[in-house]
Amino acid sequence: MSESAIDRIARATPDRVSRRATGLSDRAIAWIFVTPTILLLLAVNIFPLIWTVRLSFTNFRVNRPNEAPEFVGLRNYERILTDGDIWLTMQATAHFLFWTIALQVMIGFTLAYLINKKFKGNDLWTTIIVLPMMLSPAVVGNFWTFLYQPQIGLFNYAVAFVTGVDPSSFSMIGDVSLAPWAIVIVDTWMWTPFVMLICLAGLRSIPDSIYEAAECDRASKWRQFWTITIPLVLPFLMLAILFRGIENFKMFDLVVQLTGGGPGSITELTSINLKREAFEKWRTGYASAYAVILFVTVFGLASIYVKALNKVKER
Repeated sequence: MSESAIDRIARATPDRVSRRATGLSDRAIAWIFVTPTILLLLAVNIFPLIWTVRLSFTNFRVNRPNEAPEFVGLRNYERILTDGDIWLTMQATAHFLFWTIALQVMIGFTLAYLINKKFKGNDLWTTIIVLPMMLSPAVVGNFWTFLYQPQIGLFNYAVAFVTGVDPSSFSMIGDVSLAPWAIVIVDTWMWTPFVMLICLAGLRSIPDSIYEAAECDRASKWRQFWTITIPLVLPFLMLAILFRGIENFKMFDLVVQLTGGGPGSITELTSINLKREAFEKWRTGYASAYAVILFVTVFGLASIYVKALNKVKER
């Protein structure tokens, strides 16, 4: 019989090491396997965060490495919180967050509710609907930039077909009033399938026996929807809102491909504004304070939201 690799390793292991390994507890063995991952997380996540916080109290500029950074205390934070332009970017981000999440939840839940009903071609339609979320945001941005072109874009001609307006009379990504809605439409088109899948998982987790009992009590379909479907799917809906809220708060690549933050700065989200402060104006200390404020904002809101989600799950 041929010797296995494990047997060869065991035979080649020195007796002293073998005796030590034999005497290790399960906890010690678990720490041996977990420690490399913890060290990697510390190196990739925790250390950059601590370094960013440290830089946020200085006037450091990465394009001037020979200049010693000066400690400025809370001056960067004060300048950020009193800057009117930054509050405008916060407003643009809030507009983007609210409408994308609202549309994605409504459309995604509706699609999930319809797909959950068994019909011919169910699997085919599900596959077709989830295709947009499989694409790269850069590809989606270029694709929709072409669709939004006033002269040759299919989107303008579709709007003209429905409303009767001249297709070349408006530009979705060039008009100040339409540009914010242009990125809302694209993000909704791309990520509604994600919300749909989460809602579909929630709908299919509801036991059929609950609906059968409700029918025995002569509850109408409408009453079943509001007293059974919505309460039991609500944790899944809230989870989808949490995921999409965090992702859209740091949205960058799709907006850069579509509008670049323009026209003017009407679609300049906080992530784009942060990138300009850090890598165009090279105000590294200021940008670090900006990043810390955004991190604390997202972390605080997410923590409050998770507590609310847990309360809903416990009901």
